[in-house]
Amino acid sequence: MMKVYLTSTLIGLTLFLQGCDNSEAHTTNTISAAEYKGSGSVTFGIAETTTPNLFPKGGRVAEIGTIKSINDNTTWTVPAAVNFTNDKIPFAPDLYNDYGQRYNDAKAALAALDTKDIIEIDADGEIVTVYIFADNYFEMYINGVAVGKDPVPFTQFNANIIQFKVKKPFDVAVLAVDWEENLGTGTESNRGVSAHPGDGGFVAVFKNADDQTIAITDSTWKAQNYYTSPITDLSCLTESGTSRLSTQCTIEGTNDASVLYGVHWAIPKGWEKQGYDDSQWPAATTFSNDTVGVDNKKSYTNFTDIFDNTEQDAQFIWSTNLNLDNKILLRKTVAK
Repeated sequence: MMKVYLTSTLIGLTLFLQGCDNSEAHTTNTISAAEYKGSGSVTFGIAETTTPNLFPKGGRVAEIGTIKSINDNTTWTVPAAVNFTNDKIPFAPDLYNDYGQRYNDAKAALAALDTKDIIEIDADGEIVTVYIFADNYFEMYINGVAVGKDPVPFTQFNANIIQFKVKKPFDVAVLAVDWEENLGTGTESNRGVSAHPGDGGFVAVFKNADDQTIAITDSTWKAQNYYTSPITDLSCLTESGTSRLSTQCTIEGTNDASVLYGVHWAIPKGWEKQGYDDSQWPAATTFSNDTVGVDNKKSYTNFTDIFDNTEQDAQFIWSTNLNLDNKILLRKTVAK
């Protein structure tokens, strides 16, 4: 306990010397760091930009940065280490993309697909089509094989369609990222302040070659969080088993992102592989369309017959906190 306290006190002093001009804020930061007893790696303030913009055409700047933790000296990539520039992973074809193709319905998007874009996992498998809307970015793997990544990392909002050939049962693994403008703090300019928490959300529908739905996103999926921010007081964080909970933390915005914490966990090796043991991960939390805020977005509303089918209504999923959790791993075994 003494070691933790001294380390946190030195951290607070360092932050003070680096430009904290308010003694009250300095005291609060020191106390919060000392009191944190969770399993995460804690960062403080704004990250250093390493990639100025992954997608210059986008509505918001999609930066990548790095930041060093104040409790274990680990360097983290924020908002996430992604494969956006990795040519070995294909961009998912468009359902609706302001910078690409915009289809009025799923049938038109399906008809436009090229058979060469079908990712073959099993030569004797069946063709599966998946429809996806992600806020903001996703990478999808089937049995460990990368089948598609989001062509728009931040905004404008888009939707995608992917086809692959596989035998059942198969494992779906998804990296889902809520992007950020103020790197390392999970915030963006919104609601009258420069640093307001963003929100995430991921919805998908899987159909077989007979156009029958074989899987939808719902609470049977697994969802584990690996990056929480913005946090103003680390004492609001709790853990229960493998659940990393921030539901007691404020989601109010601020005009000073430099005083915000982030909490990070290392992504496990092989998480995307078939048979990876996700049995101890928390179940995904579901969220309504209204909560995610998609009812005014054509990239979603053009395809409500798919996403909001009256018999099999896919739900938006995430970890327990749609606002503060920013890097989520999702998994599901599709058996039927």
